Amino acid sequence: MLTPMHKQLLNDYQQDFPLSPTPYKDIALSLGITEDEVLLAFNELANEQFISRIGSIIVPNHIGVSTLVAMAIPNEQLQIVADIVSHYPEVNHNYERENRFNLWFVLIAKDDEDLQSVIEAIEIESGFKAMQLPLLEDYFINLGFEMDFDD
Repeated sequence: MLTPMHKQLLNDYQQDFPLSPTPYKDIALSLGITEDEVLLAFNELANEQFISRIGSIIVPNHIGVSTLVAMAIPNEQLQIVADIVSHYPEVNHNYERENRFNLWFVLIAKDDEDLQSVIEAIEIESGFKAMQLPLLEDYFINLGFEMDFDD
């Protein structure tokens, strides 16, 4: 069950996460609670799969290189392959889509050689081919949204 603190963390820190050496302490100070309480709440949100990670999203090709990748995975193996993909730190995020190509993810690496190396490793580990969809035209989509928690 989501507590008022969980709801506030989900709403307030989707995009405005503190960029400091002590972000969880900064959040705690702004909420009037302890850093341990913030860490516990984020761990609870992760354990309940309300969040999958806390980290930056880097604008494509501003630091290193990136590509969108799609894979066609049988539904019964989708979670296993998604977990494999999520294990790679170069993966920004991944998600399921309703299509033959049902697993999509963004991959960022320091250069093309590393990018190809990670894609090959994912293909070998998962047993499925990956289709690269490089960025041709840049569009900005704001992925943050106000959560409606009406009970």
